[in-house]
Amino acid sequence: MAGIFSGLEKLGLGNIGGGDLFEDPKKKEAAVKQGEPQKKLTLVNEEDYLFDKKYKCPVCDMDFEAKTVRTGKVRMKAVDIDLRPDYAELDQTKYDVIACPECGYAALGRYFNTLNKYQIDDIRVKICMNYKKLNYKEPTYTYEHAKNLYQLALANAVVKKAKNSEKAYICLKTAWVLRGETQRLDSADPDYQKKKDENDAQEKELLKNALNGFVMARQSEEFPIAGMDSTTLDYLIAALAMETGDHDVAGKMISEILTSRTANSRIKDKARLLKEMMAEEKEQ
Repeated sequence: MAGIFSGLEKLGLGNIGGGDLFEDPKKKEAAVKQGEPQKKLTLVNEEDYLFDKKYKCPVCDMDFEAKTVRTGKVRMKAVDIDLRPDYAELDQTKYDVIACPECGYAALGRYFNTLNKYQIDDIRVKICMNYKKLNYKEPTYTYEHAKNLYQLALANAVVKKAKNSEKAYICLKTAWVLRGETQRLDSADPDYQKKKDENDAQEKELLKNALNGFVMARQSEEFPIAGMDSTTLDYLIAALAMETGDHDVAGKMISEILTSRTANSRIKDKARLLKEMMAEEKEQ
C-alpha cells in the first residue's frame, strides 16, 4: 500500500498509510477498460469549462472555492470497460476531489459532507495538525495536482475509517486520473516510455486495490454502493478483475450477470463484451 501513499510527505502526512487499506468484514465480525492509447489530443482552453464553486469545510468551517466542471459543457466520447467516462474537452476526473486548502480535509464530492463527530475529531488530530498547506493558484488542475488531491482524499478516508466502498472508489478514480495522464503524454518526449510504464504500473496497483475494496464492500455493505446498484457493481468487479488478470473472478461475475433476471440488457451486453475480450486474451 505504500506506493499509493508515496508523496504524502510533502503534505506533512507521511505517517498515513501503514497497515491494510481495507477492513475485512469477516475479521470485523470475528472481533465484535480500459481505452486504447489515444493520439495526441487537440488542445482546448480547459479553463472555459470550469468555474469556482463555493464550499464550507465541515471540519474547520472555512469557506473556500474549488474548481468544478460546468454541467453540460463537456461531451462524453467513450466509456472504458471499467466505466471511466472519457470526455472530449478535458479530463473531468481531475476535478472530482474537493479539498479544503486550510485544514487538509478532502473527499470525493459525494462523500464531502457525510462526516460524523468522531470522524471530524480524528481528521482534526491526524490530518489537520500535520497538514502542510497546498498553495495552488493555477486556473486549471495539472495531473500532478489532481494526484495530490486524490492521495489526500484517500488519507482522509483511512483516518476517518471510511467504508471499504469509499476507499475503493477513490482508488478507482485515481487509476482513471493516471490513465488520462497517460493518454495525454507526448510520444515524442524522450521520457515517454519510462513515464508510461510508471503510470501503467501504478494504475494496475490502484485497480487491484479498487477490486479488493469493492469485493469486500459487496459482502458487507447495503446497496446502493458508491452510487451503484448490485448489477452495476457486479459488472464493475468483473471489469476490474479482467483488467488485473483475475479471470476466475471475472468469469464468475460475468456468468452471474448473464443469468440474472434483474440485470438490464445494457449491462448484459457489456458483460458479453467482457466475455469476448477474455476469450480473445486466452487465445493469444
